[in-house]
Amino acid sequence: MKLIKFIVYVVGFLSIFVLGGVGVLYHVYNTQLPDVKELSKVQYQIPMRIFDADGGLVAEFGEKRRFPVTYDEIPKVVIDAFTSAEDDSFFEHGGVDVQSLFRAAYELIKTGHKGQGGSTITMQVARNFFLGREKTYSRKLMEILLAIKIEHTLTKQQILTLYLNKIFLGNRAYGVKAAAQVYFGKSLDQLSVAEAAMLASLPKAPSTVNPVSNPDRALARRAYVLSRMLALGHIDQSAYDRAMQAPLPGHLFASADIQTPAPFVAEMIRQKLVDQYGAAAYEMGLNVHTTIDPKAQAAARMALRDGLLAYDRRHGYRGPEDHWSDLLGNRGALLQKLQDTPVVGGLDPAVVMTVNASTATVLMADGSTQTLDLDGVRWACRYESENHCGPAPKDMTQLFKPGDLIRLQQTDKHWSLAEIPAVSGAFVALDPKTGAVRALVGGFDFAHDSKFNHVTQAERQPGSGFKPFLYSAALDHGFTWATLINDSPVVVKNGVKEGVDWRPQNYGKKFGGPMRMRMALVHSVNLVSIRLIDALGPETVLKYAARFGLPTKNWSATPSMALGSYALTPLELVGAFSTFVNGGYRVTPYTTTEVDNGDNAVLYSHPSVNLCDDCPIDSPDSSVAPRVITPQNAFLMRSALRDVVRMGTGVGAFRALKRNDIGGKTGTTNDQRDAWFTGFGPGWVATAWVGFDDNSPLGRREVGGTAALPIWVSFMRAVLPPPTDTPHVPPPGVEEVMINPDTGAKLPPGATGGVREYFDTTRNPADETPLSAPIPTDAVPQKLLNDLF
Repeated sequence: MKLIKFIVYVVGFLSIFVLGGVGVLYHVYNTQLPDVKELSKVQYQIPMRIFDADGGLVAEFGEKRRFPVTYDEIPKVVIDAFTSAEDDSFFEHGGVDVQSLFRAAYELIKTGHKGQGGSTITMQVARNFFLGREKTYSRKLMEILLAIKIEHTLTKQQILTLYLNKIFLGNRAYGVKAAAQVYFGKSLDQLSVAEAAMLASLPKAPSTVNPVSNPDRALARRAYVLSRMLALGHIDQSAYDRAMQAPLPGHLFASADIQTPAPFVAEMIRQKLVDQYGAAAYEMGLNVHTTIDPKAQAAARMALRDGLLAYDRRHGYRGPEDHWSDLLGNRGALLQKLQDTPVVGGLDPAVVMTVNASTATVLMADGSTQTLDLDGVRWACRYESENHCGPAPKDMTQLFKPGDLIRLQQTDKHWSLAEIPAVSGAFVALDPKTGAVRALVGGFDFAHDSKFNHVTQAERQPGSGFKPFLYSAALDHGFTWATLINDSPVVVKNGVKEGVDWRPQNYGKKFGGPMRMRMALVHSVNLVSIRLIDALGPETVLKYAARFGLPTKNWSATPSMALGSYALTPLELVGAFSTFVNGGYRVTPYTTTEVDNGDNAVLYSHPSVNLCDDCPIDSPDSSVAPRVITPQNAFLMRSALRDVVRMGTGVGAFRALKRNDIGGKTGTTNDQRDAWFTGFGPGWVATAWVGFDDNSPLGRREVGGTAALPIWVSFMRAVLPPPTDTPHVPPPGVEEVMINPDTGAKLPPGATGGVREYFDTTRNPADETPLSAPIPTDAVPQKLLNDLF
């Protein structure tokens, strides 16, 4: 009787204890567990991605490579592989696999060690999203309870999708889509059975079971996953056999398939978004859509690289990058050094192995050998200075010795000697009607040469590239293209500083006497520009230049401004130049059209650009393009800039492209320290700049038409539409007449020997001012007449 009573007490006590425990668990379950409904709107840490105008990937930024997918986007083979490896009863259990838990408990009792067993995919989701990774009994209990709660809240498909998007799979890859790209360079739907099994092998130990760094352990783990897939009926014997024989990937792939290399643009955008959002910008899943045209960007990269290499070749060979003769006896070490040496600007590193009078044998980074002959080094006279180069090589031993690290460029299956240019350059192209940046290259090679963006950061003197703005001001103040101005020596009193006169010179130090203003711009005559700025007044020209968006706040009103003595960036110059091309409106260059967060939430959208005739010039709205010069002025400027190309300093562009619908202006600074060409064609305006970062001279004859113009030509050849016969129709208020080319005077009807000229009758009405008006006497200070003539 006592025994029965004892048993009743014990059972009662245990019942109360169990019920109490269940009550406690129920309380914890309902009040202390996180709200798993948050999983239905989880925000993954997704990298920032930047796209071109056609949707091609430009760049990706972020420590975590993750690209979430929906359940429908996950192939069955991937689901089968992961459930086989991690939780083969996933679709049957309620969040907890009781048998696995008992096995884990038995292992603990038997060995005294807590093992990894017993965790279902649902429990891993609970741990990854809500709990830490510490191994404690309380955390395990919370994990179990959370898993049960998750199973009551979400579907199996939702749980598995969370898991496959969240898991870390090594090499900064989070989720199966990123891992497929990193390890195999494939999309999910392209994965084979072997590749899916390899990915499913990684969650347990992504660092040690790595197919690249630890292939033996990777093969063993993959074999286990494949055996589970076979045992569970997910694959048959033949598929298993094929998968077991499949090789592992020999290397990692890039995290993203870059389709349009525009790293300078990407860096501009990255900096702006980090300034706005902080470090969170790398994890918010920002998708940035840009104005970059992929075809134009490719053409710009090639044009700038070829232009800088051409400059480099004109000035001779500076010698090998390094000398590795001590490694010539160790091919393996030599190859490793080569493979660690990056390709820069498309130039491959190579080591000279043997050399004789007519050939040199070189070792490439891929282990192949190539033969370089004299035809591939003809240009490589020895560099002496920016103005001098030694004789062309006649013997290869004059250039190389075994062990030299050199650079090679492949063109038309022919290798030639090259070297990373010491000179810098920039190229940028816009849509002149909107300011949208279609192509931007800030240097020779962003990744391995310099990350300094010469388009936006290099403040350089534009030289004669400023003259169009001066001549536009002259037209606005009553001058005409037929106005005669004297090209003769000038002395500007106190032109350098108080007490120091300035004696500017023309390029070539020649003088042409009286000439029409049009021809002065066409041939970029410095002394005419000096006379113009003194006639107008430097203050007037400074204020006028500000209309175009030029950085005049940093300038002083001095006569030297006429020759482009104040610095600006290539982006500022091309943006201002667009005004002539689009009919007189100032546009603001921009690169970003839209930013979203990957959930169709638009965070920024660039408004449509409004060409506005009556908006204030100083409008702070970048989407407003106010009219800053008249359509008549813009037309007259375009006509003269076309003549610059047809018969002036930019004639190389016409000879190369043979088009009447292009125009532009060269720019060269003192001692040829900067070379520019800014020009336009149908739908395009672009600037090319070449110079040394330390402001060293480029060398004799390295003017805008030689160093910069070929870059512009190469680009325009690739992007311009076919030419049309559409005439350049002047706007109302512009009159076309025949004039005497020597005097600028209007010719009577029927006279011969004249040239066609355009006049802005809104500035020079025919009944008030002769169409070929000379400089108005009231616009020429007597001091100017005394000092300059």
